[in-house]
Amino acid sequence: MIFHLLIMTLVTFPLSSNGGKWTYDGPDGEPQWSRNYPYCGGAFQSPINFQPELLRFDPDLLPIQLQDYNLSSEEQLTLSNNGHSVQLSLPSRMHLSGLPHRYSAAQLHFHWGSSNTPTGSEHTINGKQFAAEMHLVHFNSAKYHNISQAVDKSDGLAVLGVFIEVGEFNPAFDRFLKFIKGIKYNGQKLQVAGFNIRELLPTRLDEYYRYDGSLTTPPCYPSVLWTVFRNPVSISLRQYLALATALLSSHPQEAATVPLVGNYRKPQQMDSRVVLASFQQSDFTWSWGAIFGFILLASGLGILSIITFICCFLKKRLTKQT
Repeated sequence: MIFHLLIMTLVTFPLSSNGGKWTYDGPDGEPQWSRNYPYCGGAFQSPINFQPELLRFDPDLLPIQLQDYNLSSEEQLTLSNNGHSVQLSLPSRMHLSGLPHRYSAAQLHFHWGSSNTPTGSEHTINGKQFAAEMHLVHFNSAKYHNISQAVDKSDGLAVLGVFIEVGEFNPAFDRFLKFIKGIKYNGQKLQVAGFNIRELLPTRLDEYYRYDGSLTTPPCYPSVLWTVFRNPVSISLRQYLALATALLSSHPQEAATVPLVGNYRKPQQMDSRVVLASFQQSDFTWSWGAIFGFILLASGLGILSIITFICCFLKKRLTKQT
């Protein structure tokens, strides 16, 4: 069990033998990742920005099928701080069906902003960044014995991405967030009771974006079949601040404490990729710009009507006087 958990951590946030330390900013920050991890500077990288004009509707994309996601409260899950994120281990009997292969669950983890800047999702929609993003990582168990064998294969991983916005309190997220102070430092972990993981996901599993991409952290292998749900889930401000303020990326013995914030990668180039959508985009989106433009148009037409009325009125008076 201990060896299994170690593999989970190394695969998701690795220090490979030919790599090195990495962070999100500073001298080992994202712009420097490709020095030690060449794939990070390669093609088909994630995350990306979902631009409406680049989406292609695919009617064959069916609702995501989750199997054995409802875990017993007697089952123990490992909640850990690995210095880059908070991670929750998942049993491999949890799996996705309806994809080209069976993909078994390994873990879920989060990316977020800071207490002052609640914009930390990795993927974006037409440039909009959400407060946070959850990734549920699965590996191709039909072809590979474990995630360490699958992680660098082109068909190795399938990840579900969930946007998170600040809004209403979410009781499902509190199943583990209420224990987050117990893993303040890098390397700390504890056990939490199992629960229905399905409750962490959006209500609608039929609306999502689908594309081929990569791990969003080093070594950035282009091995991920991404499914990012269109609709976000909500957590309260208190729950968000638990992520944004309670954790450190430093170890207990280190003199300098380093807050664990802003752990998201910026959107990457599309590289001529096609992004499929399981839903059809509306022909017109009522953005604030569109609303403002409509108001201006209506105002302009109103003023024009008034001017026309005044001109007609004055013309009639002049006609009567003559």
